[in-house]
Amino acid sequence: MTAELFYIHDPMCSWCWGFAQARKKLFESVPENVTIRRLLGGLAADDDQPMSAVMQQYIQQNWRSIEYKVPGLRFNFDFWHLCQPRRSTYPACRAVIAARQQGDEYDEAMTERIQQAYYEEAKNPSDNETLIELAADIGLDEHRFSVDINADTTEQILKDEIQLSTELHAESLPSLVLKVDDAVWPVAIDYLDASPMLKLIEMLSVDS
Repeated sequence: MTAELFYIHDPMCSWCWGFAQARKKLFESVPENVTIRRLLGGLAADDDQPMSAVMQQYIQQNWRSIEYKVPGLRFNFDFWHLCQPRRSTYPACRAVIAARQQGDEYDEAMTERIQQAYYEEAKNPSDNETLIELAADIGLDEHRFSVDINADTTEQILKDEIQLSTELHAESLPSLVLKVDDAVWPVAIDYLDASPMLKLIEMLSVDS
């Protein structure tokens, strides 16, 4: 029997950032027989147009909701007047894939750097120029990254991961899905406590 825990996320998904601390505690505690696999769910496709006022208000309200739900978490609302927001998260997703090409450890490192830049430093990860700067920040080969982020293979990997996320019935971000052999089990997200998620995963994977 095999057990695989899929984490479906997007680096520009604010709820994914709100889930970061509980998720890290969970990943540190999952049974050794459970393999963790990160998938990019692709929240918003490429779009060069400015974000509508309605969407800006909606996302800002999400930020406030997350601050209320997760103690100690704070967003930098300066983003909304320092940057030109676009409803476009695919560039950030491709950045994570491009980073991954230089080592699996850069998948999470790039995700975290994008989140810091977006939510804490009021930088815009919808822009490739910003993403290249962030790649340099975490020690990536900047030239290689700038080529890989625009490569057809990177785009295809993103499409494949979005498709797999759909097949796993990940209907929202973030999502956790445990696959034990051919059986697929959704794991309800708990933003404050890893214990309920861990107990379910242990129960379902105990015989794997």
